Amino acid sequence: MQFSKETEIICTGRNLQLDYVDLYLIHWPVRLRKGASFPIPKEEDFLPLDLESVWQAMEQCVHLGLTKAIGVSNFSSKKIGDLLSHAKIPPAVNQVEMHPLWQQKKLRDYCSKVNIHVSAWSPLGGAPNAQGSNGVMDNPVIKEIAEKHGKTTAQVTLRWGLEQGISVLPKSYNKGRITQNFQVFDWSLTAEDHSKISRLEQKKANLGLEMTNSTTSPYKSVEELWDGEI
Repeated sequence: MQFSKETEIICTGRNLQLDYVDLYLIHWPVRLRKGASFPIPKEEDFLPLDLESVWQAMEQCVHLGLTKAIGVSNFSSKKIGDLLSHAKIPPAVNQVEMHPLWQQKKLRDYCSKVNIHVSAWSPLGGAPNAQGSNGVMDNPVIKEIAEKHGKTTAQVTLRWGLEQGISVLPKSYNKGRITQNFQVFDWSLTAEDHSKISRLEQKKANLGLEMTNSTTSPYKSVEELWDGEI
């Protein structure tokens, strides 16, 4: 790789004024050229992917003390299995879309089996745009549970994630909502709450369509990207 992971993480550390980072992730199971259009790459931005060599470079970053841990994001169970077949240092984390409307039980069960922590990006379902929907915040079941506990729908959603044994990464620029998002540690959902949430219809918000194309991407369809886990 012309632009090595070691070089990349050193640049990241300098930008953050850090000697090392705690966790370094592969954002998507694709390879893009330096300077690629992101988050929506063009066809000419994709390069051939050699995940084994990429992961070896990630492992080297650990050996050099540039990062404490390495992980992946948006990896299916199959892709994790393929990675584990040659990894000397297994990924510590798989960061994926997860919320009450996309609960990822199969993936969570697999990650638990191979001792990989699951972290939820967009745990509130995402904004009502191409990267997500507002279905979680508007869901009547979650609203009902929130009203019963005297909590916000966001608090119920985050608490649900924590009680699944995952970490949640909500994003907000609103100081009040940021404060509310931390107020989820001194109460619990009931078994009935969990039963109701477990029966919600499942629909993935971010399909990752921008990571697929018929010519240059390693994935011709979203089914290939997620290995049928959608």
